[in-house]
Amino acid sequence: MKAYSVSLKWSVAVLGVVVVLGGCDRKIDNTLNFTNAINSYYSAHPTCLWPDPVQFPVQANASDTDKTSDYDALVDQGLLVRTTAEKRVMIVASKRVNNYDLSDKGRSAWAADPNQPGYGNFCYGHRKVSNIDSFTPTTSKVGATTQVAYHYTFVDVPSWAQAPETQTAYPQLHSDLVGPLSATATLANTSSGWRLAAGAGSNAGKIVE
Repeated sequence: MKAYSVSLKWSVAVLGVVVVLGGCDRKIDNTLNFTNAINSYYSAHPTCLWPDPVQFPVQANASDTDKTSDYDALVDQGLLVRTTAEKRVMIVASKRVNNYDLSDKGRSAWAADPNQPGYGNFCYGHRKVSNIDSFTPTTSKVGATTQVAYHYTFVDVPSWAQAPETQTAYPQLHSDLVGPLSATATLANTSSGWRLAAGAGSNAGKIVE
């Protein structure tokens, strides 16, 4: 009876080790590893106000509210400073312009573009998976791929992005923060575990570093 008890305890201990090791294997095709792969990518790739990097200072016609209202919303949040001036357009005519530049607060929130000196963006958070909805059949072998459907929300959202004025000026920002939102991503299994493929659903042959 004693020998049986020892054998049973040993079997349970071995099973526990197998479960722990299996849970730590980042190449296993399970929702935990898929979630970690997507979150890992987006933690290093925040979402920003403009689709492409921009440069400040910028100048806008004071009467062009389509442009000035966007910048003015950032002035209200302390990210930009605004000055006005008269700009001569003809020998006897001029127009009023607004000049916008980064404030001290804006510089601290500015995400500089490493590839274009002087350019950058204001980023307002990054995706975090709330649940994995489905994934296509796959294996735990290196080189395997899977298409993952998931829902996500935005985290680490700064106060300026939560302001109603900012969300009114930037509708995409508002849409992103009302979540949860749905998306798909192509994941590929590598020697170091599952990784997001370039394009989060396209160009599956290229792994995002």
